Amino acid sequence: MENRVEELRKNLSMNQEEFAKAIRVSRQTVSSIETGKYNPSLELAFTIADFFGKQIEEVFIHERGEKNEKE
Repeated sequence: MENRVEELRKNLSMNQEEFAKAIRVSRQTVSSIETGKYNPSLELAFTIADFFGKQIEEVFIHERGEKNEKE
């Protein structure tokens, strides 16, 4: 699943460590989410979206619909 976490975090001039503390996870978790190596739980995804003041769909992009259209 693609996401805009890194872009949104950088727009706030926050580093990964600061953002991780703000949402109460490790910096490694933030890094893994940003690189797409880890998809957060639904609860954490909502926490992240709420932090940025966005709808979850504005932060996390689910590609299933897009792939189905190409088939």
